[in-house]
Amino acid sequence: MRRILLFSVFLLTVFSSSAQQSKIITGTVTDQKTGETLAGVSISIKGTAKGGVTTRAQGEYSISVPADQPAVLVFRYVGYHAKEVTVNQQKTINVALTEQNNDLDQVVVVGYGSVAKKDLTGSVSSVKMAELNKAPVRSFDEALAGRVAGVQVTSADGRPGSGVDIVIRGNNSVTQANSPLYVVDGFPIEDPNNNVVNPADIESIDILKDASATAIYGARGANGVVVITTKKGKQGKPVFSFSSTLGVQRMAKKMKMMSPYEYVKYQLELTPALTGTPATPTQIYLADGKTLDYYNGVNAIDWQDLVSRTALYNNNDFAVRGGTKKLKYAVSTSTVNQNGILLNSNYQRYTGRAVLDYAITDKLKIGVNANYSFLKQKGIDPTRGENGATTNVMTSILGMRPVPSEVFDLEDAFQDPDMNAANDYRINPVINLQNSYNVTNTHNITANGYAEYAILKDLKLRSSFGIVENKAENDVFNNTKTSTGRPGGTNGVNGKITNNNYSNWLNENTLTWDKKISKKSKLNLLGGFTLQKRHTWSNGRSVTQLPNEDLMFDGFDQGVQQRVDPSASDWTMASFLGRINYNYDSKYLFTASYRADGSSKFPSQNHWGYFPSAAIAWRFDQENFLKKSKILSEGKLRVSYGQTGNNRVGDFDYLTNYFNPIVNTYTFNNEYVPGVIPTKLGNSDLKWETTEQVDAGIDLGFFKQRISFSADVYRKTTKDLLLNTQLPPSAGFGTALKNIGSVENRGLELTLTTQNIVTKDFTWSTNANIAFNRNKLISLAEGQKTLESTINWDAAWRNVSAYVAEVGQPLGSMYGYEWLGTYKYADFNTSVNGSGVTVYALKPEVATNGNTRTAIQPGDIKYKDQNGDGVVNAQDYVKIGNGLPAHTGGFSNNFTYKGFDLNIFFQWSYGNDLLNVNKMLFEGNSNNLGNFNQYASYENRWTPQNSEAEMFRTRGFFGGGYSSNYVEDGSYLRLKTVSLGYNLDPKVLKKVYLKTLRFFVSAQNLATWTKYSGADPEVNTYRSVLTPGFDFSAYPRARTVVFGTNLTF
Repeated sequence: MRRILLFSVFLLTVFSSSAQQSKIITGTVTDQKTGETLAGVSISIKGTAKGGVTTRAQGEYSISVPADQPAVLVFRYVGYHAKEVTVNQQKTINVALTEQNNDLDQVVVVGYGSVAKKDLTGSVSSVKMAELNKAPVRSFDEALAGRVAGVQVTSADGRPGSGVDIVIRGNNSVTQANSPLYVVDGFPIEDPNNNVVNPADIESIDILKDASATAIYGARGANGVVVITTKKGKQGKPVFSFSSTLGVQRMAKKMKMMSPYEYVKYQLELTPALTGTPATPTQIYLADGKTLDYYNGVNAIDWQDLVSRTALYNNNDFAVRGGTKKLKYAVSTSTVNQNGILLNSNYQRYTGRAVLDYAITDKLKIGVNANYSFLKQKGIDPTRGENGATTNVMTSILGMRPVPSEVFDLEDAFQDPDMNAANDYRINPVINLQNSYNVTNTHNITANGYAEYAILKDLKLRSSFGIVENKAENDVFNNTKTSTGRPGGTNGVNGKITNNNYSNWLNENTLTWDKKISKKSKLNLLGGFTLQKRHTWSNGRSVTQLPNEDLMFDGFDQGVQQRVDPSASDWTMASFLGRINYNYDSKYLFTASYRADGSSKFPSQNHWGYFPSAAIAWRFDQENFLKKSKILSEGKLRVSYGQTGNNRVGDFDYLTNYFNPIVNTYTFNNEYVPGVIPTKLGNSDLKWETTEQVDAGIDLGFFKQRISFSADVYRKTTKDLLLNTQLPPSAGFGTALKNIGSVENRGLELTLTTQNIVTKDFTWSTNANIAFNRNKLISLAEGQKTLESTINWDAAWRNVSAYVAEVGQPLGSMYGYEWLGTYKYADFNTSVNGSGVTVYALKPEVATNGNTRTAIQPGDIKYKDQNGDGVVNAQDYVKIGNGLPAHTGGFSNNFTYKGFDLNIFFQWSYGNDLLNVNKMLFEGNSNNLGNFNQYASYENRWTPQNSEAEMFRTRGFFGGGYSSNYVEDGSYLRLKTVSLGYNLDPKVLKKVYLKTLRFFVSAQNLATWTKYSGADPEVNTYRSVLTPGFDFSAYPRARTVVFGTNLTF
């Protein structure tokens, strides 16, 4: 009893002490602008782990704070700026919170200016850089895929340093470039190397999509515009930042090949002539009493494993930024070192950037932004080979036999001794990769300076001058241990040096008048003149039959010199531009622009092109009947129309080209005389490809922008396409470039952003987008209905049509035979010959596959006879697929919990087909080389015991055309990026003089869900608008995991 009494006294003492050391603060929280009370505001005591309180229905609150020391209350509410209030002696604290409006007040960079997002009249998307920078990639464009509605990003393969293709709202041109214009800190670049821009230097990326936004760039705006603004210094003490990542990359997917047992079984089914070996398969594999079953216990040589590696990835960034009221500065450096997952491949980048802005007076400002980049890309192009498929690196890797030899070490042998070197040019892929030398060094300098003078308070003159200097040298050397320099090869030991250079300068002058002309009216006028010139030049040297490979490039004088034609070219563009922005009462917005471009790329009568645009928008959320809505926080309707151009043509395409053969080719009166040959007929009527675009959009926000939604519908029509058209024989030329034809794109874009949960310690937000685009070829030349395309991936297929563009249909349609599986026993009449062997004769009513009727056997590949003439040939080609997706998109979820942050990002493509040429080579195509190993899937081929199989028998392939057998669904969903980070407590960091410190782990290409049987569904190895989705021998894609840290001090 005594213990209970003592314990009770102790509790009373504690509670009494607690009561004496705390006090109650009460108050009301309101909206600063409207005065309305706010319910659900989170209130906590700064620097404590004690749980907070929330305001009640009328905005009232009550919270206990320490009485013996100052406390700081933190007020947080979704859509409002957080506010901190120090508690002294007061007992009542009323707080008014300011509406945050981060999203609506966000400044978006558009052509020659910037505007608040809420005042946009066009379709402009801003990339969330915080998410983008969490992807472990070397260039910003790699991380754009799936981030923005209507922006399709495709990488050709996984080679370090390889570029990506970006298409905005579909392909506008059939033969010319469809990539967007890039504007980096005001400098427009048509054909950029995006690797030269360090992603850590980028402040913002804004993508201009509709004509009202892009028409200010006139002749270069048809494909959309990507506006990149780099980071600048800000007033204040210098802030130093450093980030470093170190990680590993591995091949994301290995192809499953035949085991030694299945491979030997397949070889025994081939005739000796098809194996490509000097000995028969029986002599090679069944010697010394071996049987087929012997190979069940043989371990396979995994060539994919031998040529690949765990590759290191390292990226380091350092920057210092700061300034005074007059002078602001930013200096940054970056290094990237990325080993390729295939042997002897690597990518390196070194960049340095300096930005200075100086206010000489209150009216005059000057500045400069300069960047230097050095890029080094090492490794051979996997899609190329001297003899097509036989010497191609990736096909050699997959096709090497998996069966070890008991006589020699196949892994160390230069060539397989059991192989017939007379017609099989493959060599050991490990040795080939280790000895290949293919290095490209690129130096890039970009500098842009400006002067800005405020003539009047509302009138500003800005003049800028910029340059780009780019020098790229590609050095290739093929010694005797490479596939193209091997003994007996056509060129012997060989090499080449190629220099490709360009310089570009730009002068821009703009005058801007920004005036509030009445209480409710704002007017912004822009006028300008620009002048730009680009000069390109190239030269090189190519040598074959080098006698001393040890000298490499120093021994070039000893070899057989090959002709390399130097070239030089340039173009100049002068432009006048103007734009008007009118804002009435923040409700009714109007924008109109006009640009006139004069280009040297076109003949004198077509030098100039004129590109107008107009857009209107209505912010109906500002109307009186909605202005006080607690649900709708944004509502805007947009409509725009405009014309833009595409000048991505050759510098002198309108002129007739001549060729000087140099050697004595022509004889007159039995004497050689010099002369030139016309090689391409000019056209003095060439003009711009012009795109007209209509766009309508709506922007909605709910609950103080906790939910925001945008939708755009558009139609783009491009006319005067630049195409080669057939000429009459009397012209002396087969074709000439003319403005003929048109193409259309229609689409729908949807974007949704939500703040799902926002509390003191935990937040969860989601971003999602989806885009639909329908492409259609409207017309070609008069009387022309189709345009066929071939792909030169192998000598046997270079003249075979692979794709077709047909009027009224989308571009990118695959073209070939409709595959029907295999010929079954029921397709044949049978008889028995004198030797007692059953003979199969194709029934007269059954069409051939292009082979002779007597040669066709049960199990052979079968195609559909479309025209019913009994013979399958090129007249039976039909569309068998399309490489364009029905829709693309992406979605991300961002979580924060106290110091932790987690980003999970998915991207997808749906409805596109892929032409899997690798499958054509490695599922029974003995027409190439029979001793190629095959995919494991070919084990399910037709045999007399498996006579209902749809995969043709050994020796049952017959070519002549592509077929639907090799067209696959390329749709996929990819877990693109996962990033987990932890931010240390600022109070702890302050003790060691750090501002922020974050540790993170990030992964790229973690998982892919797809029906595609190939290595990767995100592939387009030949990167042409007419041939999308062509998969042949792509460099494998990597799965990347990196660890890193970011710190500022």
